[in-house]
Formats: sequence, C-alpha cells, structure tokens
Amino acid sequence: MRLGLAATYRPGRQTIHKAIDEGVNYFFYFGIDTQMIAVLRDVLKSRRERFIVATGGYNYLWWQSDLLRVLHRRLKQLGTDYIDVFHFLGVTRPEHFTPRVRDQLQSIRESGLVRGVSISSHNRKFAAELGRQGALDALMIRYNAAHRGAEEDIFPHLPEPGPAVVSYTATRWRRLLRRPKALPAGGRVPTAGMCYRFALSNPRVNVCLCAPSNLRQFEANLAEVRKGPLDQADMEFMRAFGDGVYRQYKYFM
Repeated sequence: MRLGLAATYRPGRQTIHKAIDEGVNYFFYFGIDTQMIAVLRDVLKSRRERFIVATGGYNYLWWQSDLLRVLHRRLKQLGTDYIDVFHFLGVTRPEHFTPRVRDQLQSIRESGLVRGVSISSHNRKFAAELGRQGALDALMIRYNAAHRGAEEDIFPHLPEPGPAVVSYTATRWRRLLRRPKALPAGGRVPTAGMCYRFALSNPRVNVCLCAPSNLRQFEANLAEVRKGPLDQADMEFMRAFGDGVYRQYKYFM
C-alpha cells in the first residue's frame, strides 16, 4: 500500500483503525497527534513489524529541535524500540541543514533506534543534492498537480537505489479541490482521491500521505486510490487544473 496516513486533522481513532484494517502501513505523526499515538501504541505491541512509523523534529525560524532528545521522546510516546523514518522537518534553506543537524542525523542513523533518516523540504534542488550524497534514506517533499517541480529537480537526479520519496500536500491544502478563477465555471473539479492518484501515478513516489478529517473522507480516498494510476486524459486534466491553481496561489506557498 503506497498510501500513507497522517492524523493532522484528527480523523478519529476509528479512521486510523480502519486504515490499518485496509492495509495502510505507513503512519506519520507529530508529537501532538494524540489519536494516532494512542492507536499505534496499542497495535505496535503485537504487530510492530507490519508498520512503518515516521515522525521527526522541527525546524523553526527561531529555533531547531534537539533531534536526539525528540527521538527519545517519540520512542517513549509509542512504547517502541525504534522509529522507522525520522525526519528533520521544515528545511526551507540549505543553511538550515547545519553541521550540528547533519551530525545529529548521522548519530541517529547509526544509533539502531531508527531504520532511516530524512528531511522534509520545499527546496527541491537541495533535497536532491542530499539524496545524491547518500546523506538521507528518504525525502519528504511537496508534490501535487500544482507543484510539479520535483519532476525536473528531484526525480531524475536521485540515484538507483536511492532514498525513498514520501510526498505530501497532494491536494495543495485543498486548493486543488476548488476551481481557480482563471478556469471556466461549470467545469470539472478534482476529488481528493484524484489528487492522491496523481501523485501515485509517478513511480518515483514511494508513499503519498493523506490527511483525512473523518472516516468518510478516508474511505472515499482509498476507494479512488485503488483504481490505480490516472489515465492520460485525467492526467492532462489534473495538470491543466493544477496550472490554474498555481497561477492563482503561487505567492501563498
């Protein structure tokens, strides 16, 4: 299953259990995601090897997490011996990836407490360079119909085998679910499921994160994802729609 689950919008414990029952095995959580933490803490006791658990520490404009301290806190939250993918989150500029951060990630990588380290970044060329250097085991990047720069700046430049690619913001914070002003009224509007299918149609994407608000949304998204890659007509529609969204909102991330 290449669809992963985040609990950012608090979808409810029932939704997280449903995702597990349906075969979702990649779960990304922040330290404040109490619903997902509670469910994972319970199921990991007996089925740890079935799941890929991802979390991380944060980069803010005024402060950077102590990544080693965050890792131990996350391990304690879940009651597990290891995290599968540990991210340094929010790397917007190369200077954020300081020698201290690089050393901490390498220490974490060698600690036996994680299976891989990663960054999340909108800086595509920098992320690709770290991927080429072998400094990371995964990259968490923005990729959707409105933001397709990874197709030129990241995907062609990663080695084989290279870091896994985890994509997020498939709906462009729901902007792809509303018709932009530049497009004619009355035309098609993508569903969230189409947005996830767009990302997953690219074979370089290993996991696409979804963040539903409730069980109904999750079930609808999963049903569409199971249809497989978009056909050529739908792919062209998504790209054209994404271009309209990008033009309208390009100054708002």
